[in-house]
Amino acid sequence: MEKLREGKVYTGTVEGYSSEGLGIVKLDGAVVFVPRAVRGEEIDLKITKVMKTAAAGEIVKIRKASPERAKPECPHFGKCGGCDFQHLSYTEELWAKRQRVQDALTRLGGTDLQVEEILGAKDPMHYRNKSQYPVGADGAIGFFQARSHKVVSIDRCLIQSEISDKTAKAVGDWMKRYKIAPYDERTGKGLVRHVYVRVNKKGESLCCVVLNGKQAPREPELAAYIQSAAPKTVGVVINVNTRRGNVILGDKYRTIWGKDYLMDTLCGLTFKLSVPSFYQVNRAQAEVLYGKALEFAGLTGEETVLDLYCGTGTITLCMASKAKKVIGAEIVAPAIEDAKQNAQRNKIENAEFFCGDAADIAAKLEAEGLRPDVITVDPPRKGLAPEVIASVAGMDPKRVVYVSCDPATLGRDIKIFAGFGYKAVRAVAVDMFPATCHVETVCLLTKEG
Repeated sequence: MEKLREGKVYTGTVEGYSSEGLGIVKLDGAVVFVPRAVRGEEIDLKITKVMKTAAAGEIVKIRKASPERAKPECPHFGKCGGCDFQHLSYTEELWAKRQRVQDALTRLGGTDLQVEEILGAKDPMHYRNKSQYPVGADGAIGFFQARSHKVVSIDRCLIQSEISDKTAKAVGDWMKRYKIAPYDERTGKGLVRHVYVRVNKKGESLCCVVLNGKQAPREPELAAYIQSAAPKTVGVVINVNTRRGNVILGDKYRTIWGKDYLMDTLCGLTFKLSVPSFYQVNRAQAEVLYGKALEFAGLTGEETVLDLYCGTGTITLCMASKAKKVIGAEIVAPAIEDAKQNAQRNKIENAEFFCGDAADIAAKLEAEGLRPDVITVDPPRKGLAPEVIASVAGMDPKRVVYVSCDPATLGRDIKIFAGFGYKAVRAVAVDMFPATCHVETVCLLTKEG
């Protein structure tokens, strides 16, 4: 690494991408991470930082451009930290994501399993059905700059719903008109912290304004501004969050107009979404993801399915029509209440839900002698705790369907599963979050022997 010097310009070829979507250039055996570089390009790059095992650089000149380089359609790309891949063609973005999953399975999972395919989005634009806009101390409403807490003012975002953008702008207009102070996280003063919008398939929306206080002046006018900008709004809710820190939502809600929930359909089922409900942000791709999970589960109608980290019961209820019995488990109590209501709403009678930590519930069910035929897991990014894997294996299911939002923890976990005799036999990547570096994977593990 001594050979690379900060401030010096080198020439190299981009070989691939990091898990954060940065271009990788190898110079004298050292790895240099370069933002907005495209695989196959020959570039002049300036070293901006030298670290122990790698370096950071920036493009000075593109000597030979890739045909997969795209002109970012968003004027904020590079300033706003929301997107990673606006400089790539969608084909190249999908290649990068599939390769990331493959690297994790091979390098971290110690398996020779090949990723069968990556299922791209039919429409990679305006797909987000949940938008959370921070409000800057200067009144800017938009998204945080990369690796900072400075808010970049954004009127139109290419991955958010246009209804959400119009709603956020309406809140900004209301703030200006009535001189409502924005929240300043440095001082803890000011009122409006976040604008949160959910949109359903029909184009109806629910808006929640997060306040550093119990109420705002001119609340009826706030509701009127929002309804004028987004006529299909079904409700306007105030959330109170007076705590310092970057947690978006507080615990108290108050409806100032309309309803405090939104209805949506997913995989032919109806779901009631309150502001804090967990729900996949890309409806169309969630249906693709769950369809693949259902295929991997291989249900015939005779199976008992256990779904750990079930959230509001989306995967559990999608499996219910094809299984004898489904059991969902989740640590978030309101989510379990939503799941129970979702089962009733959809007249699903073979579903049961438990609230508690995945490890505790798995251990309890194992101790009670539950022997599910299929276990599905959809954990957060940190993946599965070793004791959860041990309990899952202890219940001796024929198949484990692992839905992952982080290829690295998936790779780590399938290696642990292998120690219990479960082998990863199929894997498919799903692009749930176009333009960002995130990728979902569905992996099927079966018991050997």
